[in-house]
Amino acid sequence: MDAFGSSGGGSSGSSQFSSDDLMNQLKVQINQVYAQELLETVSSKCFQKCITKPGSSLSGGESSCISRCVDRYIEATGIIGRALFSAPR
Repeated sequence: MDAFGSSGGGSSGSSQFSSDDLMNQLKVQINQVYAQELLETVSSKCFQKCITKPGSSLSGGESSCISRCVDRYIEATGIIGRALFSAPR
């Protein structure tokens, strides 16, 4: 099987994807990559920046620092995305 779940050899009916199916699968994969990138960034950059004394729970300051860090990251990626997709063609 290939990455899209089809066996790949031949053109028999039900194993083929339509263009819409392929686009939907691509969107799902892109969203998964984005979510993974978000988690990796938050856990590395925000954790390093905000957690000064690791323990069994977060202090109020650590919690709000992480919240602001995540919000900024999401806002920044949104700005970048909008800039990329609204560029003059």
